[in-house]
Amino acid sequence: MNPKPLLFLDRDGTITQEPEDYQLDSFDKLAFLPGVLSALGRIVRELPYELVMVTNQDGLGTASFPEETFWPVHNLVMRTLESEGVRFADVVIDRTFPEDHAPTRKPGTALLQKYISGEYDLSRSFVIGDRITDMVLAHNLGARGIWLDDGSGLGDDETALTEEELAATVVLRTRDWQEVYRFLRAQQRRAHVRRTTRETDITVELALDGSGRTDIHTGIGFFDHMLEQLGFHGGFDLHIAAAGDLHVDEHHTVEDTA
Repeated sequence: MNPKPLLFLDRDGTITQEPEDYQLDSFDKLAFLPGVLSALGRIVRELPYELVMVTNQDGLGTASFPEETFWPVHNLVMRTLESEGVRFADVVIDRTFPEDHAPTRKPGTALLQKYISGEYDLSRSFVIGDRITDMVLAHNLGARGIWLDDGSGLGDDETALTEEELAATVVLRTRDWQEVYRFLRAQQRRAHVRRTTRETDITVELALDGSGRTDIHTGIGFFDHMLEQLGFHGGFDLHIAAAGDLHVDEHHTVEDTA
């Protein structure tokens, strides 16, 4: 059984609009991001991800953020998502304040240990959020980040990534949920195969939603040219590295690549 990929989603600023006071505690503050309901609906219907909500709710349960003002609005958010078929396998809420520097608070992973040690494929998983802390969480989990950047920049988070780490972690930066859907859908139309026999050792990488980029090395010039034409005119990315017994004949390399 293949390990399951995950989508870790922030709530405020990612699914719902971030209130000015950063506290979604009344119905009049509730608004969903444009396109989020339809995009998430398509994601859960068409793609294999399991959804996990991970949200920091500063001081939830204290006098500054009573539980009775949080749950009615939160429950409405969840019911609205469920009406589109969007159900979360887990909702992980950290209640600490930023100054507590708690390991349970994003970008800390203390509340997510079962996903790190469990039967999940974090290398094919994504964290979707609007803050740099969400991208740091992706880095800490060994996942990749989709940043719903509102243009406010990196912020002043003390755990921010280096430029190199940020570039390696963030694979999409957008505010368009339909673009998020298209990106995640494209991830399912890729293949990487290596096949080794007594005659050949061949690696093929194929991305159907590409742009016609090719990198072909079979040792047979005309065959390379024809494969490049397939990628170019088909609009998909194709990378092939083949080592075969060309000293005997070309047919093993051509046959096994095909």
